[in-house]
Amino acid sequence: MSPFSLSLPLIAVAAVFALLAPAAAAQESSPANSLVRVNATLQDYSFLRPWEKGAPTPRRGLGAVLEGNRVLITAEMCVNSTFLELEHPSSGARIAAKITGIDYEANLAVLEPADSNSRVFEGLRPLEIEDSVKSGETLNVWQVEDNGDGVSTDVEVLRVDVGRYFIPGSVFLLYQVKGSLQARVNSFTLPVVKNGKLVGMLLSYSSKEQTAGVLPSPVIKAFLADLDDGDYKGFPNLGIGFAQTLDETFREFTGIQNQEGGIFVREMAKGGSADKAGIKEGDVIFSIAGQPIDSRGNYTHPAYGKLSFSHLVRGGAKVGEKIKLDLIREKKPMTVEVELTRKMATDYLIDPYMFDRGPKYLIFGGLIFQELTLPYLESWGKEWTTRAPFKLVHANANPHPLEEEGREKLVFLSNVLKTPSTLGYEGINSVVVTNVNGTFIKNIKDLAAAFSAVPADGLHTIEFDDYPKVIYVDDRASRLINQQLIQYGISQLERLE
Repeated sequence: MSPFSLSLPLIAVAAVFALLAPAAAAQESSPANSLVRVNATLQDYSFLRPWEKGAPTPRRGLGAVLEGNRVLITAEMCVNSTFLELEHPSSGARIAAKITGIDYEANLAVLEPADSNSRVFEGLRPLEIEDSVKSGETLNVWQVEDNGDGVSTDVEVLRVDVGRYFIPGSVFLLYQVKGSLQARVNSFTLPVVKNGKLVGMLLSYSSKEQTAGVLPSPVIKAFLADLDDGDYKGFPNLGIGFAQTLDETFREFTGIQNQEGGIFVREMAKGGSADKAGIKEGDVIFSIAGQPIDSRGNYTHPAYGKLSFSHLVRGGAKVGEKIKLDLIREKKPMTVEVELTRKMATDYLIDPYMFDRGPKYLIFGGLIFQELTLPYLESWGKEWTTRAPFKLVHANANPHPLEEEGREKLVFLSNVLKTPSTLGYEGINSVVVTNVNGTFIKNIKDLAAAFSAVPADGLHTIEFDDYPKVIYVDDRASRLINQQLIQYGISQLERLE
């Protein structure tokens, strides 16, 4: 047989492989091959009746399969979860899941099967992570039909920005995209890919405007890298509130009329990175980590263009790293080195969020005391800033004077149950506690300690910062009523941790 005749079948085979290769690659990149369904049961705590929990509610989404049988989802998918389950998109094989890493500020979580003997990952391909996304590019949002078939929808990247995920005041890098998505029952969390690689997780979608926000892969990669070392520290925050310096009169007032750019430090988070480094209210910051900051608070990113300076801290640095801030203080230039830290929700006077833990409270003789949290205020609905008690809303917006008094948390009388011990006090609510039996109350544990000791005359003296200023409750009667409250349905009289 001649060499020429031998080459014919080889060419034919090569042609067949050439035809099959794109199909195989497409199959590998199919949503049904790299996603799992995530089923969750959530049960939120009640903040108006802190001893209770709400009714269980189901939630269903899609998770991206990663190396090591890990599944990436948004933290919002499993907030206050009592049960989590992974489900194969085609076979329907299921297994209980556990959270092995979570960050509510970054809105990311990693799940793993509770039992290694699982068929959930059979035939599934882990996704690689790609972070080269630019404005104008086309990405794919992946979904899965009820029958297990994959669905891919094209979306266009409109711009790269910095915005809020779902925690108030917590902003990160964000892809703004446009495209028409179909609603499906498992669409709470949707992976976003480019060329078969994971580039983000869909956070929100407006069907009216057909726009969506995508949590981008640079944040995902930083989250996973932090988890991998076994000592998760999270994303740092600078801890300042700032004002723009666009107004010429304001620039002259601050002595920066001959300078370019800069942001005015309006307030400081007590115990935050900037506060610990000695940054002061009234400072004007001109550069962070060597990057000039303009009058709006933006810097120029080499790939994304104008971005908020917050990305220099939350997107390009780690907890424990030191960065330099160039600033002007009282018209004098100076450089301050800041060691970046992360201020946890529990470190604030008023917790900005509370997940997977209940509100702290204490009931004494029918008086219901709590530590103020933002979720408590949000219990008044979307218009909570005008509907919730004014003094508590004001305290949330202006915590510094209260912190300067030495308070660690803001303890207040939230409501009064009608009991023999509270006659005449039924109308009192939403007043901040200052002292009990002469002891200044810094947190709910101080309150419990103050009530634990019986006064000589048997009456506890409770002082407030506002009307009625002082009330008195009988110790013996209150303790008897506590026992009755347990018998009549209040299962727990306190939660101090």
